[in-house]
Amino acid sequence: MKRTAGYILALTIVTAGYVLAQAPEEIFEKGNEHYRAGRFNDAVKEYESVVGQGYVSAPLLFNLGNACYRSGNTARAILWFERAARLDMGDPDIEFNLRLASSRIIDRIEPLPELFLLTWIRSLAGLTSLSTSVILLMIAWVLVFGLLALVNLMHGSTLNTVFRWGILAALVCVVVFAFVVGFQAQDVTDRSEAIITERSVTAKNSPDAESLDAFVIHEGLKVRMSDNVGDWTRITLADGKVGWILAKECERI
Repeated sequence: MKRTAGYILALTIVTAGYVLAQAPEEIFEKGNEHYRAGRFNDAVKEYESVVGQGYVSAPLLFNLGNACYRSGNTARAILWFERAARLDMGDPDIEFNLRLASSRIIDRIEPLPELFLLTWIRSLAGLTSLSTSVILLMIAWVLVFGLLALVNLMHGSTLNTVFRWGILAALVCVVVFAFVVGFQAQDVTDRSEAIITERSVTAKNSPDAESLDAFVIHEGLKVRMSDNVGDWTRITLADGKVGWILAKECERI
């Protein structure tokens, strides 16, 4: 009996070691197999297992969002698509699927108006990744200094007027891409945004279950978190409304 128990214990240890030794790539591919076979809940478990091991990438989070969407969990799908978009800004597939999933949420909240220039720069920031924007910013700076050098070297040349206009254009590009990089860097590092994960949430005027109701929101809505008091967190909607909800009713992006 002791020897049999020893065999069972050894087998358990070996099996556990095998499971732990599975490479994230193997688990990821297993999740892909489940997804292709239509076993979306199983695919979610495999993908989340990889994330739980600390491995994060845009394709992984994108697939996880797709699996959640196909399994009917719109809020989780939006959450993973948002996280994937932060890792690969400007990816058209991620942006399309995020818009598709967001179109299924109940709440339609009109954001507060902002300056046209800020809206334009924010739209431009969504077209490229942070790394691409940094490269473009560096190229613009190189053009500025390169054209300045040409102006000094070719003093009195008829081309100097063209070079000066080129310097002005390059400086404009520097300013624009500096703002774009700033917006993108803020999006990557910002941890204040969250997605409502409960089907329906009643926000309160204060962090107290007995306080008056402020408004009702639903799963999948993006909110901004600020203060925390015990189990409560203060949220702000895109239209400026403020309320308190339980922290467990949302998850940070």
